[in-house]
Amino acid sequence: MRFYGVMTALVTPFRGEDVDVDGLERLIEAQIEAGIDGLVVNGTTGESPTLSDAEQRRVVERAVRRSAGRVPVVAGVGTNSTATTVARARVAREAGADGLLVVNPYYNKPGQAGQIAHFQAVAEAVPLPICLYNIPGRTAAGLTAESIAELSKVPNVMAVKEATSDLRLAAEVVRSCGEAFEVLSGDDFTFLPLLAVGGSGVISAATNLVPGRFVKLWRAFREGDLATARDEHLALLPLLGALYAESNPVPVKTACAWAGLIPSPDLRLPLVPPSEATEARLRREMKALGLRVGSGR
Repeated sequence: MRFYGVMTALVTPFRGEDVDVDGLERLIEAQIEAGIDGLVVNGTTGESPTLSDAEQRRVVERAVRRSAGRVPVVAGVGTNSTATTVARARVAREAGADGLLVVNPYYNKPGQAGQIAHFQAVAEAVPLPICLYNIPGRTAAGLTAESIAELSKVPNVMAVKEATSDLRLAAEVVRSCGEAFEVLSGDDFTFLPLLAVGGSGVISAATNLVPGRFVKLWRAFREGDLATARDEHLALLPLLGALYAESNPVPVKTACAWAGLIPSPDLRLPLVPPSEATEARLRREMKALGLRVGSGR
């Protein structure tokens, strides 16, 4: 598989304390109908830190079943324990995942050598395509361009989700890793700018809500219609500001429920519903783009 184009980091719908797998399947169908290129489950947007091992496996299995080979399914498996990450990667492979998303080991704060060893160990243990997830803002540990270039030499390390908002770093990764290595935006705000320096796509939270708008931007860019791509990028900025006004996935999950894309905006602690100010901002920007804004229940 390729880590390429518009890939959605799916929210995990809940009904109370339970994972709503039927709601997940409906969301997946809407994503595929909108033309996205891949699905990522059990990532940050999917509230993976609060999902049990059994729930994570069930989410992968249902996503694989529903997608039915129409688009690849990538499973987030990263933890701050290399052994646990390897174990989750093996389970994801058994459940049918096409690829893996592996985040920087968080909290431990390993240096570059430790991070490289961590990713290499996962890649050697589980022969699935791997996308590194470089997000030091959440993990307190980040990969340098040099470390990503070193990891790109591992045969099944095929991409990086670059979520530092540092376009200089992203451009250096594109330059040093070559065309065979995919560099995807992990910050929706940087999707078009990263494409401009040779990026391969986006792994997006906002596409849970507006997949068609991102697909339009992506296709316009690929066709050389830079004016349309720029117009889409600029039109989406106010909504993106609202969707990231609080910790992801709080606003986007709320918005998806209002839009009727998932049955409920339920979150798991320690995440809580958005503030009234964020809700007002979100409603305003959704209406500006002509999106449905219901009650969310």
